[in-house]
Amino acid sequence: MTSLAVANPGSLIQSVDWVAIAPPLIAALAALAVLVTDLFLPARHKKWLGRLTAAGLALALISLLPLTGGSPRATFCAQNVTGATDNAGCSYVADHFALVFQLLALGGALIAALLSAHTVDDEKLPGGEYWFLLLASATGAALLPASRDLATLVIALEVASLPAFALVALRRDGRGAEAALKFFLSSVTATAVMLLGIGFVYAASGSLHLGAVATGLEQAPAQLKPLAEAGAVLTLVGFAFKVAAVPFHFWVPDTYTGAPLPVAGYLSVVGKAAGLAGLALATTIAFRPYAHTWGLALAVLAAVTMTVGNVGALRQRFDTRFSAVRLLAWSSVGQAGYLLVPLAAAGYAPTATDPLGATAAYALIYGVVNLGAFGVVAAVGRRAGTSVDDFRGLFARDRWTALALAFFLLCLAGLPPGVIGLFGKVVVFRAAVDAGLGWLAVVMAVNVVVALYYYLLWTARLFTPAEETEAAPAPERRLPVSLTATLGLTASAAVVLSVAPQLVLQVVGGSLF
Repeated sequence: MTSLAVANPGSLIQSVDWVAIAPPLIAALAALAVLVTDLFLPARHKKWLGRLTAAGLALALISLLPLTGGSPRATFCAQNVTGATDNAGCSYVADHFALVFQLLALGGALIAALLSAHTVDDEKLPGGEYWFLLLASATGAALLPASRDLATLVIALEVASLPAFALVALRRDGRGAEAALKFFLSSVTATAVMLLGIGFVYAASGSLHLGAVATGLEQAPAQLKPLAEAGAVLTLVGFAFKVAAVPFHFWVPDTYTGAPLPVAGYLSVVGKAAGLAGLALATTIAFRPYAHTWGLALAVLAAVTMTVGNVGALRQRFDTRFSAVRLLAWSSVGQAGYLLVPLAAAGYAPTATDPLGATAAYALIYGVVNLGAFGVVAAVGRRAGTSVDDFRGLFARDRWTALALAFFLLCLAGLPPGVIGLFGKVVVFRAAVDAGLGWLAVVMAVNVVVALYYYLLWTARLFTPAEETEAAPAPERRLPVSLTATLGLTASAAVVLSVAPQLVLQVVGGSLF
């Protein structure tokens, strides 16, 4: 009989670094608190659930502050992992990369929560379920950037995704169910392909820890090389779906249109950030031996994605219902192409992590202005509609809301006075040029010019006088405090970053790992 005893049982017991895991842990505890509170709270007090959600996300953001100084903190570490150096054998690492994307995920979720307060009431959505699902998804999005093994990455990705399916389906007008079904089926297919790829990678490398996977792939026998390469490609499919990269983008316009507006904004920023973080970790750490291969693949993917997104936006008619949401959906596909450019450049850089700062900086900029644009669409939708033509003459009716949307659109286009958007595009463009991807820089420049057309056309609508033959707009309704706070917060952040872009662009200068 074989004895299962070990010489030193105490070595199997680890101490958990609670400070390191505080951001996703606080979001998870807030989700449980909302779920339990909903059971005992009278219907007339359900609004407190939204406030509890916002408070939990704010506390999770505050918990990032103790992690900003000093060296990275790690926990859940395996002993004697083959190829492990420093924190390579740890499943959770709170380094600069994780903190930047956790800031984006939790901050985006907080803005989405503020944006959701009036939507839950106006559309009669089930409050307890809505806030629980939002917090649960934010927990997965915050966990993913700190994950350092493929198993944790998949779990975090699914924790971020599964509640999002239900959030999309909460709208009970028929469109929500259809949008959620398209989102669910395409996501499940991508996840199945990714799991198959992870199985291949594990068979070839003998490990799931990202650093050990890279070492295992370098030392893999020649007969396992095709298996490892196929596994790497299939693994990246799931993350490409979350980023909404072509050809995994087809769910985006219908899902954004069918989902409640705050959920669409959440998916466009937080969902994309989660996929981008997973893609960056898998490529630059686990699949480092295949850098030139995935670098070229991501470069082609970036070029195709930004082109398809901008062409789709150009084809969008402005007079159709929900055209503003669909235009932002196609715009988010195009923006995903820009976000992939520095990742592609990382495959050609001497140190694969160098260009990641450009992706992180651009993602932060995009998150602020895109959520602000969704906030304005939600505000106008309460009074008029959500087609682009409903924004005609908005400056005459509500000048501050019109100016806010104009500023957000100019930031997305990369035009002054949206200086922060211009700086973001310059940083991404420089990453491509420094990596020797001149052809990708040219494609990006052409796409930026093409995108100017529909951004400026929408901006012009805001200042164009409404036609006399048009139906009179609905009486002005005072914006809810939460929606006003959302617009004020995002607009102020965009203005401050335009005046002092170094606040976000400083992440470009140093290593994130």
